[in-house]
Amino acid sequence: MKNMLIVLFILAAGAMGKAQDSTVKPFLVKTIGPLPYLEYGTGDDRLGGAKMTYLDTNVVLKVVDSTGTDYKVQLSKYHIAYVSKANVAADSGLRLGNENLSGSWMVSGEGKYDLVSISLPNRLPYKSVQQISPSRIVVDLYGVTSNTNWITQRGTSSFISSVWYEQPEDDVMRVFIELGKPVHWGYSIAYDSLGSRLQIKVKRPPESLRLRDMVIAIDAGHGGSNLGASGKNSKVLEKNLTLQYAKALEKLLNQKGATVVMTRTTDADVTQPERAALLRKAEPDLLISIHFNSSGNPAVSGTSTYYRYIGFQPLTQAILKRMLELNFNNYGNIGGFNFALSGPTEYPNCLVEVGFLSNEDEEKRMLKKGFDEDVANKIMRGIVDWLRAMD
Repeated sequence: MKNMLIVLFILAAGAMGKAQDSTVKPFLVKTIGPLPYLEYGTGDDRLGGAKMTYLDTNVVLKVVDSTGTDYKVQLSKYHIAYVSKANVAADSGLRLGNENLSGSWMVSGEGKYDLVSISLPNRLPYKSVQQISPSRIVVDLYGVTSNTNWITQRGTSSFISSVWYEQPEDDVMRVFIELGKPVHWGYSIAYDSLGSRLQIKVKRPPESLRLRDMVIAIDAGHGGSNLGASGKNSKVLEKNLTLQYAKALEKLLNQKGATVVMTRTTDADVTQPERAALLRKAEPDLLISIHFNSSGNPAVSGTSTYYRYIGFQPLTQAILKRMLELNFNNYGNIGGFNFALSGPTEYPNCLVEVGFLSNEDEEKRMLKKGFDEDVANKIMRGIVDWLRAMD
C-alpha cells in the first residue's frame, strides 16, 4: 500500500507538471474567416458549444490558455470566452493598450438602416443581446473605458428612439439602443474599413408589411452529402423532403407577390457559412428554414419552431400556432437554439421542424401528396399573422 501511494503521488506530481508546462504565455490573435464566433465555455453537443456572439473579422483577442481545438481568451478583467483556433490567426503587429478609451458617437440614418457609430482605439470584442418590453439592443464592449463626451444625434434616424451607455465595470462599456416600436427587424455589428469606429446598423421596419413587398428567404435544410434524418419505414431522406417543402413554400409566396431567395434549389452541398454569406448579401426581411425531426423513441411526435434571440420569438410563435391547425402534437416553441442559421442577427428567422420522420404516423402524413402545400400554406399564414400584429 505504501509503495502504491508513492507511485500515485509521483503520477499526480507528473500530471501537475504537465498542466503547468501547457500553460500558454498570453499573446494576441485576430479573428479570421466569414463567421468567427465566441463560445461561453468548453461544453459541446451536436450543434456545437453555446455561442456567445459572432464577431467581425480582424477583432483583436488576448489568448490566455489553450484547450483542445479552442483558445481561452480574456475579454476583460472578469470576462473570458473561447474561440476556435481555426477562427483566429496570430499577428506580431497586433497591439492592445492598457486602457482603451471610447470616443465620440454618431447616430444617423439612411435608406433601410439607422446607424450608431462609436469611436474606438482598436477592433475590440463585443457581445449583443436583444431585449423586449421595451425593445432594445444592448451591446457590451469589452476592454473599453468610456471617454465619450459627445453623442451626436443628427435627427435622421427613424427607428432608434434613444441611445445611451453605462460603465458597469472598469473595462466594460454597455451600449443601449432603444427602438421606437416593439419589434426587432434585425441589426449587424462590424468595424468600418479603418477599424476606428464600431458600427451598429439597425434595420428599419419595411415601409410596407404586405407579403408582396417582402423579401423572404427559404432554407431547405441539409443537401448533398448532408443527408439529415431518414424515414422510419420509407427511408426517405430529410434532405429531399426539405427541398420539396421549401419549393412548395417558394411557389406559394411567389403567387402572393413576395420576392423569394432560396439557399439551395437542387440537391447540392451548401455549407452553413455559404448559406449565411448568401443571406447577408440578399438582405431578406425574414428567413424560414425547413427541417424534419427524428428521435430514437418512435412514439415521440409533434411539430415545433425554433429561435435563438428573444426579439425573433413572435415570428416563431405565429408560425407554430398555424402549424398546429394541421392536428400535429405541440412539440414546442424552442428558444436559445444554437443552429447556425439561427445565429445571424440581421433578420428575423424561424426554423420549422415539420414533424418526426421517426414516427410512423407522422411519416405517412408528411409523405402524403399535397401535404407539402398544406404546410406551406400554414407557414405563409403564420408570417401574415406576425405582420398583421405589427399594424
